[in-house]
Amino acid sequence: MTVVMVEDLDPASADSGVPAHYGDPMREQRTLATAVGLVDRSNRDVIAVPGEERASWLHTLTTQHLSELSANQGTELLVLSPNGHVEQHAMVTEDGTTTWLDTEPGAGAGLLKYLEMMRFFTKVEPRDATSELAVLSLVGPGAGDVIPGLAEPRVQPVPGAKFAAGDVRPEATSLYDVRETEFGLARRVPLGIDLLVPRTEKTAVIEKLGLPKAGLWAYEAIRVEHHTPRLGWETDHRTIPAEAEFIAAAVHLDKGCYRGQETVARVHHLGRPPRRLALLHFDGIATDQPPAKGTPVVREGREVGFVGTAVRHHELGLVALAVLKRNATDNLTVGESAVAVDEH
Repeated sequence: MTVVMVEDLDPASADSGVPAHYGDPMREQRTLATAVGLVDRSNRDVIAVPGEERASWLHTLTTQHLSELSANQGTELLVLSPNGHVEQHAMVTEDGTTTWLDTEPGAGAGLLKYLEMMRFFTKVEPRDATSELAVLSLVGPGAGDVIPGLAEPRVQPVPGAKFAAGDVRPEATSLYDVRETEFGLARRVPLGIDLLVPRTEKTAVIEKLGLPKAGLWAYEAIRVEHHTPRLGWETDHRTIPAEAEFIAAAVHLDKGCYRGQETVARVHHLGRPPRRLALLHFDGIATDQPPAKGTPVVREGREVGFVGTAVRHHELGLVALAVLKRNATDNLTVGESAVAVDEH
């Protein structure tokens, strides 16, 4: 089997260290869309937070309601700047003794630095656990057949502006079922099942599962299709949660104060975030090459947004997630290509 690593194609990519594809990216996409495949995402950073006060401590520092998070539950969280800009995003897995946070490649150091800075006298011991655990993802509608018994993800509806106190239940807004398996911790997520496996056993777990392998290119195409934002791709230094559709999964709108909470509340109650996440369809005439991350989206000569993740999708063709100004809906171009906004 041909294995092409991300760094073979782009030595500067933040996603170095995992396969981009195994020789047939379109076939790999179709496997993830219609059945189930295994994606090596072991380049993600992992932070461990043990300690008896970890839940209440993380609750006060992040956007998520974590004080009631129980063993064998997962969710998502953000860390915001004082002005409400997104600084960190992490997936959360609670096993009863430790809260595991997995985040983007290269983002772990910044997250750990912030957590250590905020420890004070709290009974927690955050550490870099990237050398301990690796993330593997089972993606596709058949993931539940490989590891049965995990409940489907539960996401609370986002309340409207001026909602009444108590409209949002006092629990994490997204709840992902977690359990220990022979392979490691399994977490049910919207795209399938994430496994947190001992890094030393990664190769053995992959072989034991025996699933079709799919590279990161295929995973990214499925992620883009499902409008799932990614820190550092669909965010920049001034992104607020409402602009990148992080609210439902990662932000509790009716919990106590946390850094950046005032901005979140103000934007939600006014209902007018300056920008929005959008799926762009390319005309396919000027080019069939996905544009680079950060490429400007232009309307009538003026920049109105930027491309986050651009992919070649097996059904949709050349598409991209982009962050656009709220009123940027038509007459858009990316480079020499005309693009249309998918409003569905």
